[in-house]
Amino acid sequence: MSPKSAVSTPHAPAPAHTFHQGVRTGPFVQVSGQGPVDPATGEYLFPGDVAAQTTRTLENVRAIVEAAGATFDDVVMLRVYLTTRDDFAAMNDAYGAFVGEHCPGGVLPSRTTVMVGLPREEMLVEIDAFAIVQD
Repeated sequence: MSPKSAVSTPHAPAPAHTFHQGVRTGPFVQVSGQGPVDPATGEYLFPGDVAAQTTRTLENVRAIVEAAGATFDDVVMLRVYLTTRDDFAAMNDAYGAFVGEHCPGGVLPSRTTVMVGLPREEMLVEIDAFAIVQD
């Protein structure tokens, strides 16, 4: 069994003190839930715009995946948490554009989407990821 190691990058928002941006063990990478936060300022971006929030959130996920030694094309599962079903179509369009662009292998990650309450009112979306590093 490979030891766990924390994944950290300045290109994604700093995590809360209770978890890491991601964790890698062997070829497996789990990315903690990310939101539409600017890594440089810690500001929540694009209030009320779920499409822009989805893209920023996926950029944060991608930065952590890459810090773990993987590529976004190595992501096998994404979980999307939305605050309202009304935002699904806009999120899905932004998600589809981002994932299509960053998965050149043509095999898109599996996905689950659920409607939830999120920790911050300005967050319309949160996304976590699971990747397997191709050595």
